[in-house]
Amino acid sequence: MTGSLFDDSTFEPATPADAPLPERLRPKSLDEIVGLADILGPGRFLRNAIESDRIPSMIFWGPPGSGKTTLARIIARTTRARFVTFSATSSGIKEIKALMEEARHARKTRGAKTIVFIDEIHRFNKAQQDAFLPYVEAGDITLIGATTENPSFEVNSALLSRTKVVVIPQLEREEILTILRRAIEEPSVRKQAIAIDEGALDFMAATSAGDARQALNSLQLVIETARPEESPIDVEKVKRILQRRSLMYDKSGEEHYNIISALHKSLRNGDADAAVYWLVRMLEGGEDPLYIARRLVRAASEDIGNADPQALVLAMAVKEAVHFIGMPEAGVALAQLVAYLAASPKSNAAYIGYGEAVREVRQGDNPPVPLHIRNAPTRLMKDLGYGRGYEYAHDFDDQTAAMECLPESLAGRRFYEPKDVGAEKEIRERLEKLRAARKRGRRD
Repeated sequence: MTGSLFDDSTFEPATPADAPLPERLRPKSLDEIVGLADILGPGRFLRNAIESDRIPSMIFWGPPGSGKTTLARIIARTTRARFVTFSATSSGIKEIKALMEEARHARKTRGAKTIVFIDEIHRFNKAQQDAFLPYVEAGDITLIGATTENPSFEVNSALLSRTKVVVIPQLEREEILTILRRAIEEPSVRKQAIAIDEGALDFMAATSAGDARQALNSLQLVIETARPEESPIDVEKVKRILQRRSLMYDKSGEEHYNIISALHKSLRNGDADAAVYWLVRMLEGGEDPLYIARRLVRAASEDIGNADPQALVLAMAVKEAVHFIGMPEAGVALAQLVAYLAASPKSNAAYIGYGEAVREVRQGDNPPVPLHIRNAPTRLMKDLGYGRGYEYAHDFDDQTAAMECLPESLAGRRFYEPKDVGAEKEIRERLEKLRAARKRGRRD
């Protein structure tokens, strides 16, 4: 927690000269912000709210390094409000309530405005979030939360209903490049006397995953570790200094689900190139390859099914290969499977049939098993009619008897409807012949 509600000094301390480059270059006004034109342009809601000093409580939802904290600080500075920050790891319920009471007192006695900024609000538990609720409702504070996770899942519904969610977009490559160009003109950077060519700046922008903080940290690392005789710094020198770019991928967060969804839907759409790309994004981001293999086994049944029964066989083989050889070698096996699944003929007939049967079982009256197909291991069961009238399919030329295997109330109901594609076309034809043979037998 920083800031003091009753201190008449400035709400925000000066930035130390030795602060990290992203902190030294943090914009101080709306006009200095790069990007965010869709929410801060003339006539836009947030711009109007800031300029008219009518700020509602808000949740800023956006990726890392997109400007959420910067925007909150600028709002506080522009509206001359006190700026108080909270951390999930260091702020207990007692401390939160004490400071909120101070904010309430300051508002009632002095008309002082307080903006409470909660970075990573998704890390606050329910009790911590609830502690702010009465003060938000009463207008004692303006709460601004920042999160990289979907607030629908991570913020209490009561608090979410009293705030406006503002989606902060990921910065574009050209916007990151603009920030880097501005950074190399910063006095402390120029003092290093290390020239960086445009191609190197563009590489840092391209590999930052839209994260301005990451791009500026990369620039600072290059500036502080390069030797004067290496100047000017080009792309290859930057690569050697940075070694390996980091990827924006949270194995337990929303991006995890976004990318596995992209992989699965690319497979379903028959787009092998996109599927391989999303596979590599997950692997390079540190995803567990066995998790990916399990999802591909699911796709082999859900989206391909009997149109190519070998898809599931290959998926299980690759799952075993991943377990046996591990990464990085297993990446090739996963790519092989992904390409095969994307190219395979598709059928979701088994998936749909299973779903229909599940709905019937869960919603129906679940009639008893017909007597003629029940097992009769005891004399009593035989006397009660168990197994009476059963016909052995192998005794018939068509390998099917005329008897009904569904309960009477479901007779004739179809759950599995094969498609006319791939190997499932043959299955469809075979099942139609079997159905026709049973009808003939009943007529006879």
